[in-house]
Amino acid sequence: MLTIRLARGGAKKRPYYRIFVGDSRRATTGKNVEQLGFFNPMATGEEETLRIDLERAQYWVEKGAKPSDRVAKLLKQAAKAA
Repeated sequence: MLTIRLARGGAKKRPYYRIFVGDSRRATTGKNVEQLGFFNPMATGEEETLRIDLERAQYWVEKGAKPSDRVAKLLKQAAKAA
């Protein structure tokens, strides 16, 4: 089953997340199907906090991919901003 979820990266106490489509049975650090964007909760100043390709996210949802709880909130936030 495909899921849209976050994969953590970044340094200690400086999280940076990739938003990607992947198999729910694989690890988040493993192989993924497609990267849709990123989420940087520690962004300051002019840095971009959130970038998601909404068209591709909608495509994957239509194909049956289920977004995680946090990704669903981010998708709603990105749709409202656009």
